[in-house]
Amino acid sequence: MIVAPGAVAALAAKAATTAIPIVFNTGSDPVALGLVASLNRPGGNVTGGVVLTSELAQKRLQLLRELIPDTTLFGVIADPTFPATQSVITNLQAAARTLGLQLIILYARTDSDLQTAYATFSQQQVGGVLISGSTFLVGKLGQLVVLAARYTLPAVWAFREYARAGGLMSYGSSLDYLYHQAGI
Repeated sequence: MIVAPGAVAALAAKAATTAIPIVFNTGSDPVALGLVASLNRPGGNVTGGVVLTSELAQKRLQLLRELIPDTTLFGVIADPTFPATQSVITNLQAAARTLGLQLIILYARTDSDLQTAYATFSQQQVGGVLISGSTFLVGKLGQLVVLAARYTLPAVWAFREYARAGGLMSYGSSLDYLYHQAGI
């Protein structure tokens, strides 16, 4: 069996084999990605779990706004290589318009991109930061917590592990539980 942590790994595994069972965890729609035929009947050798990342992005922005009601400018860190990023950004922009907010969206693929993003957010005086989910950003959990503290910018993330590591707030799934389910 192959356990694929994320959409990119799952797509690569699916392209490599039709015989070995593949179990994925993804924040992207697996049907839209072409990983499975449908959620209730995946078909083929691929199945897995889905985290609601883009669907809950609006709620995370709303919670951040409630936490910091005196600001209308928020920052967003997103990974441009992550398949669900565009969907997340579209949902966030719609929510921002509804709430009368402005977003500064910065893309990060490297450690220095994260540093630059937080420095930019500080200079632009954003009220808080929303961190989009991706395999890269999950791997930088500790660095993101440190940067949020260093720049004294409240941040919200999709995964419980962010808050457990010292970040301010999360709203979404637990990666630990998702991987536990993949094991089952």
